[in-house]
Amino acid sequence: MADLLTPENLGTLLMLCFLQAVLGFDNLLYISIESQRAPVAKQASVRRWGIIIAVVLRVVLLFAMIQLIDAMAEPFYIFAWSDVIEGGVNFATCVFLIGGVFIMYTAVKEIGHMLTIEHLADGVEAKSGKSATQVVLLIVAMNLIFSFDSVLSALAITDIFPLLATAILLSGLAMLLLADGVTRFLEKNRMYEVLGLFILLIVGVVLLGEAGQAAAHAMHDDSLALRLFGYEVIPMSKTTFYFSVLVLVAVEIIQSGYTRKLDAQRRTQARR
Repeated sequence: MADLLTPENLGTLLMLCFLQAVLGFDNLLYISIESQRAPVAKQASVRRWGIIIAVVLRVVLLFAMIQLIDAMAEPFYIFAWSDVIEGGVNFATCVFLIGGVFIMYTAVKEIGHMLTIEHLADGVEAKSGKSATQVVLLIVAMNLIFSFDSVLSALAITDIFPLLATAILLSGLAMLLLADGVTRFLEKNRMYEVLGLFILLIVGVVLLGEAGQAAAHAMHDDSLALRLFGYEVIPMSKTTFYFSVLVLVAVEIIQSGYTRKLDAQRRTQARR
């Protein structure tokens, strides 16, 4: 135990916690939005249990990946359809692909739902179309998909299981503390829910890009990178992703402030 409490390992732990916090933002956003589909009285419980179960499973996933990383990295199929689709497919490719498509589907479906009259009439109640158990299972499943990226990134820093597990548990505790606050903010500022859904849409695109490179990164062989119609599927860099998110947030804040200013001017003119 004393061997773990070295300055180097403590520095690594801080870096891992920071990494988990950054990569966990989109996860927390998904949890806050998806939990609103559960009955209102059970939404806080759904978020709490969804995060707890998902964090436990994330630690199990971490242990399994440390033990089986080499076996999972090997491509189980290599496409060779010239000028159509080329490259290798492994377990990580499938996880990123399925996760990306599902997140994009969820975001587009929710954006479409917001444009309906029922959404305006019923508000948050209109979302309560799933049981608490169904929403918890969805949160757990998507948390694991989000976890794949963060776990792989963490393994690139260190393979010391106690450090990795501690960072995951601390990030889970942070999500438990922040989830209710994020949800309350979205409920009071409904326009930011639209922003959150568009961020999720970008996250889906990021995961699809990661799917194209998963086998190549695992085997250190660029020839295994997926190519569609002769074009390589290149992942979006984290810098580009967070810059895009910051731009969306800035646009939303400026637009909200400008809208309030216009409303105030109209009220002033109406009183005159």
